[in-house]
Amino acid sequence: MTGTLAPLDRRIVGALQVDGRASWERIAAALGEPEGVVARHGSELLADGVVRVTGAPPPPPGALVALRCEPGKERIGALALANRRDTRFAHVLAGPFGCLAEIDCEPGRLPTVVLDELPLLPGLAGSTVWTVLRTVRTSAQWRPGLLTEAEHEALVDVEPPPEYAPFGETKDVNRLDALLLAALSHDGRRDVDELAGVTGLSASAVRRRVERLRREGGLRLRVVVDPALLGFAVRAIVSVRCAPRDVEVVATALCREPSVRYAGAVSGDRQLVAEVALPTVDALHDLLTSAAWLERVTSAESWLVVGTLKRDGLFTLPAEH
Repeated sequence: MTGTLAPLDRRIVGALQVDGRASWERIAAALGEPEGVVARHGSELLADGVVRVTGAPPPPPGALVALRCEPGKERIGALALANRRDTRFAHVLAGPFGCLAEIDCEPGRLPTVVLDELPLLPGLAGSTVWTVLRTVRTSAQWRPGLLTEAEHEALVDVEPPPEYAPFGETKDVNRLDALLLAALSHDGRRDVDELAGVTGLSASAVRRRVERLRREGGLRLRVVVDPALLGFAVRAIVSVRCAPRDVEVVATALCREPSVRYAGAVSGDRQLVAEVALPTVDALHDLLTSAAWLERVTSAESWLVVGTLKRDGLFTLPAEH
């Protein structure tokens, strides 16, 4: 699909970003639209694969991998990273780095990734790895302003987990919760009757477990969609350097930016890396020159995203390559 979605479709996507499991009836009431129209449009978006709602546990520790590629090999390098099962996203960039990806990577695996796996990538001229020290924002928390404040409030069911939170210790997940998470990873809107069939629980028990997982942050619903379809055709990776004492202040400010889809505090030669989605190049210019948080920043770099091969753990539609 090219161009942007129709206004109602964009608002439906915005509603799903607030609550990916909200019924069409509830979304229609919040948007002030006929339920039948909302149900038809929403069902078509999901059936066509233009929009997907998936469920995921909290992100584990990870690493950002930036590749410098031989001329003309940027897409090959990005595809090699995208083909890894542990890759969350993989972008092709215009700039000194040919591509950027985030992968699941516990600190203990870092030597294997850096010393054994990355050197085998095709077309590689060099690589830089930044360990993600803390997640600032994930796409599950992206709210790009598609709804009014009143529409948003009408749809809030579970408050999103805190941003810029420590990874914490890995908790054991019991068998039934693990079954629910696996079922929702492919379709976050699966109804309670389907989930009951998967787990052997009653529908009411499933409903309570899903609500608990969401409330405790064990289940995060993500809306997977090409930002260009929502009117945000300009995407960029922004890296920020600031004094260590200012990292939390800048991170908190980034959480307030509607354009920020992803951000992480990282190790290495910079402190924060973010992905932003904006409607125009002018809007990107304004973000990089006039945002209030720039007062705490010593330098910032940006590289335009020219293609995405994987987003939220899913391969993208061919049109995005």
